[in-house]
Amino acid sequence: MTTTAAALTLRGATIIEQMKKARVSHVLSVPDLHTSHGLLAPIAQDPDFQLIRVCKEDECLGIAAGLTYGDKRAAILVQYTGFLYAMNAIRGVACEQKLPIVLMIGLLGKEPGTPPAESRRFGVRIVEPILDVLGIPHVCIETDDDAPAISAMFDDAWRESRPRAILIGGRPEARA
Repeated sequence: MTTTAAALTLRGATIIEQMKKARVSHVLSVPDLHTSHGLLAPIAQDPDFQLIRVCKEDECLGIAAGLTYGDKRAAILVQYTGFLYAMNAIRGVACEQKLPIVLMIGLLGKEPGTPPAESRRFGVRIVEPILDVLGIPHVCIETDDDAPAISAMFDDAWRESRPRAILIGGRPEARA
């Protein structure tokens, strides 16, 4: 069986479709290279989302927490470096307060088809073990075929009032 280029594609539109299915109303983000063209730019233009740009990744956690108290679903969209930077806020706000906060973590530089734990990039390799230590269930999205897990992770977070993480292993493309 041959793998087509289309089967290996991760489209920003597919991610956005799943976020809408999960009733996400707010997206909190520091602009990043991994998702900006194919995902963040379309979100900024979409009237179904309120994009909140922050200066530092840890600011996203307090804002997302406040939104959960208003019954609003937010996605925190950051690169893995921002995830690592915001570790104390993730621990204190999402984990210890048991809030339904969903982190969408871009794995900039992850090799296509390679599991994050086997990446040549040290920062990419350590993301999953850190999530495991924090007790945050996670899934890696690399292609459009993986995308249905996005809405499921949001629904799980809200049903269980616990944080979740979606690792964006492929670079979201802008084409529809």
